[in-house]
Amino acid sequence: MGAIKPTYIKSLGKQLLKEVPDVTDDFDVNKKIVAEYTNVESKGVRNRIAGYITHKKVKENKEKESKE
Repeated sequence: MGAIKPTYIKSLGKQLLKEVPDVTDDFDVNKKIVAEYTNVESKGVRNRIAGYITHKKVKENKEKESKE
């Protein structure tokens, strides 16, 4: 089992997934997007949000592949 993410990580991640079309399944790209679109100063929190977004995009891509 994985770690449970705090609600502020999930809420920021979901908001970025809705509003930013540039989000990909690459962690490094998502780190830069989180830094650009939010005012998060903590590197650890930024990385956790980027990791959450990356995880969601990878899961979404796997679901699309399995339906095809």
